Amino acid sequence: MATLIVCEKPSVAAKTAAAVARELGVPSKASGRGVKHFTVGEYFVAPAVGHLYGLKQKGTGSGYPIYEIEWVPSCEVSDGSAFTKKYLTALAELAKKSDSVIVACDYDIEGSLIGWNVARFLAPGKPLKRMKFSLLTPAELGRAFKQLREMDLNNALAGEARHKLDWLYGINLSRALMQAVRSAGAFKVLSVGRVQGPALSILAKRELEIASFKPEPFWQLFAWDGDAEFVHEKERFFDKAEADEALEKSAGEGRITGVTRKKVRQAPPHPYDLTTLQTDAYRCFGFSPARTLKIAQSLYEAALISYPRTSSQKLSVELGLDEVIRKLAENPSYSVLARKLIESKKFAPSQGKKDDPAHPAIFPTGEKPGALRTVESKLYDLVVKRFLACFADSLVKESLSVILRLGKENYLANGSTVLKKGWLEFFGGYASIKETLLPDYKDGQVLRVKGPELIEKETQPPKRFTAASTVRELEKKGLGTKATRSQILETLFNRGYLTGSKSIQVTELGLSVYRTLHSYCDEIASVKLTREIEAEVEQISEGKADPDKVVEHGRKDLDKILRKFKESEEKIGKNLLSALKETRREQNKLGECKCGGDLILRKSRFGLFVGCNNYPDCKQTYPLPKNALIQSLDQVCEKCGTPIVKVIRKGRRPFVMCLDPQCLTKANWGNKKEARPPKE
Repeated sequence: MATLIVCEKPSVAAKTAAAVARELGVPSKASGRGVKHFTVGEYFVAPAVGHLYGLKQKGTGSGYPIYEIEWVPSCEVSDGSAFTKKYLTALAELAKKSDSVIVACDYDIEGSLIGWNVARFLAPGKPLKRMKFSLLTPAELGRAFKQLREMDLNNALAGEARHKLDWLYGINLSRALMQAVRSAGAFKVLSVGRVQGPALSILAKRELEIASFKPEPFWQLFAWDGDAEFVHEKERFFDKAEADEALEKSAGEGRITGVTRKKVRQAPPHPYDLTTLQTDAYRCFGFSPARTLKIAQSLYEAALISYPRTSSQKLSVELGLDEVIRKLAENPSYSVLARKLIESKKFAPSQGKKDDPAHPAIFPTGEKPGALRTVESKLYDLVVKRFLACFADSLVKESLSVILRLGKENYLANGSTVLKKGWLEFFGGYASIKETLLPDYKDGQVLRVKGPELIEKETQPPKRFTAASTVRELEKKGLGTKATRSQILETLFNRGYLTGSKSIQVTELGLSVYRTLHSYCDEIASVKLTREIEAEVEQISEGKADPDKVVEHGRKDLDKILRKFKESEEKIGKNLLSALKETRREQNKLGECKCGGDLILRKSRFGLFVGCNNYPDCKQTYPLPKNALIQSLDQVCEKCGTPIVKVIRKGRRPFVMCLDPQCLTKANWGNKKEARPPKE
């Protein structure tokens, strides 16, 4: 009796085969030319490479609406998935030789769907079991192999329903947008989807708030005692006459009329879920959410951390957390901190509110890392120190509130001092606890203060979203999944709807798509419909909803949207085309010319170059690398004063440079032993 064990990736298959071999006490034999698989006794352990099956419309045609779809091998869906064919072929051959199947893919909706598709299409009717694990350590994989479960079919069905709904909404709405632009006489690849629409809506609304914001003046009253700053108790005066009156009433000596001291205990942080890890990695290292997930996945596959696609902020003692801490104590980088926990026998972690039935919070396995890339070392250190901090004592601060009486007016100062570091000692390099030191004021003390001084300020517009705060907002509103939110954001950038490396700005095209959705199919721009669909998919995974009914419900809602869209197709196309032209103009603008004009991308028979829009009055030009994508960074070179751009070439690392080929920063570029273009 042979059994096929299906893993999600080749590296996981190798680890799983080794763990199964150890449990059975038999050798693991590797074979296969194109795709390496393993024979362990009567078990075949073989990898997929993510989804080996994808959805495709039945028949041909590029119009909309289209509702007839089917599962086919991924290699038949797109040329970019051609590499999956050899994995599917290898699994098909092994499935024929096998009497049963074990799915050992990641234990989540996507992993369950990957394994279920392989089983139902390549081994129909054969007995099916499931391995559940959150770590890729030998012990955890061995335990999962010994404790096989029934197939989590509800998870797989939920995954299938989500894929169908995403495909139907994505392909139909994207085709509708492109058909509208085509009707206006142009072509542009546009996309919008079930989650893309609300995500763009959130960002566009913020952009419009900023654009329509009108600063409002206000006044503040300040007084100073050395470095200690006191501000009038009203904080902001929006009436200048009222502020002047308070200033006049502040004449006279300063006297302390109230001193309040209070000890505040701040509990240790909870363990990381994916969103908080992405948020902290952006704050500490500037990693985008998508990059953080990719790095975390590599650490997981190296058996250094637990499964990262989790929404849990809880760690069960059943995970052997004390043993993990003891292992970390053997690592010189963490031995001092880990031993402090061991000596005080602190093995109960702080817990957050969020839970995930599939996986615990993210934590280190305790395995000692080998050679890691710099970015991997950074993220691993962040995860380890957060984990250790969860077990530490609370941080204790003293807050100090002081009331200063100036004439007839009250002024306030607040201070904060750390009395006991607690968990801050473990996580201090990554935590920001601000201390504001104040003198040891006494009630009734007379002060000779500087001021008071009336200072005029203006209200500020709301801040733009960053990549991390966008992902956090999507989670807060229940949009997307922990694994897809960063991908959604990247898609919006790739479509030209968003721009900006740190703070996100919505382009004119993005705003136009948002206005179009808002005006003609508001359901896609709103959170409500998407949240309802997510809730129904969640019910499928819990066995409380019928997958076919959920998909049919979504299809009917989509059909109503598309009919409304079709009625205004021509008008929509004209609006989108106008926005598309404006976006292209903005994207082609690289900076300011020395004549005061704009330096823009131009095209000749020799390729792209940079020229001034004041041509022929200004004939300033700059060459560009061939076969490269050029992006403005909104920066100028300190040496030559020309704009700095990012150069992106296929298969090579991006680099940044100024436009002037004679700039001193490029003096050694031709010398192989000397400086090269600076990497991104």
